[in-house]
Amino acid sequence: MLITRCNTLSELNELASETIIHELQHNPKSLVCAATGNSPTGVYKKLTEKKENINTSGLRFIKLDEWYGLGINDEGSCEKYLHEHLFNPLGISNSQYIAFNGKTTRPEKELQNVDNYLDEHGPIDLCILGLGKNGHIAFNEPADILQPRAHLSPLSSTSLEHTMIKSTGEPIKYGMTLGMTDILQSKKIILLVNGSHKNAIMQKLMERKISTQLPASFLWLHANAQCFYCDNDN
Repeated sequence: MLITRCNTLSELNELASETIIHELQHNPKSLVCAATGNSPTGVYKKLTEKKENINTSGLRFIKLDEWYGLGINDEGSCEKYLHEHLFNPLGISNSQYIAFNGKTTRPEKELQNVDNYLDEHGPIDLCILGLGKNGHIAFNEPADILQPRAHLSPLSSTSLEHTMIKSTGEPIKYGMTLGMTDILQSKKIILLVNGSHKNAIMQKLMERKISTQLPASFLWLHANAQCFYCDNDN
């Protein structure tokens, strides 16, 4: 994994957005998996500011994860975030996007649909990730074993403290997520890490020790992964 250290958040957003645009210009029919949360927000804003450089008509998107219990239009849902920060500004239609519904009463069916889609249309061309404070990527939480495909994951106490869901009032205990194989089979991975609150976990990641207790450490095994890292809050 290539580490690109940035002096400021603005620099990170600029460099990461330019890398993403380069990838999308190289393959205008990319299958893109996009993270949600604080880390990618500035990057997505830059992408929308430069949207004249992106031909979105052939792009396809797949949902990385979702809070199980939140629906498409619920405040705090990953789906609502993606539509607000990425899909609507870029003009991405519903036909260009596959997701699992966090409100479903049949999660197994939703997850199987995503597996089937990746089996037919995958692998992911560009996977944009954030880094959890406990080292998770998507909702692949630290554990004795990691799941390869889309699954319902029990959420750690760290994940349940996430700002996205703190004010929802919903009794969320699980996350729907792509698995480690789905992520690691991506042709290009971009990991976005910013803020002083991520410094401790980033220091652990930099030890390059591969462990299921630090799911992000598996990105060291990927041949085309790049991390954009800013260790301050400015």
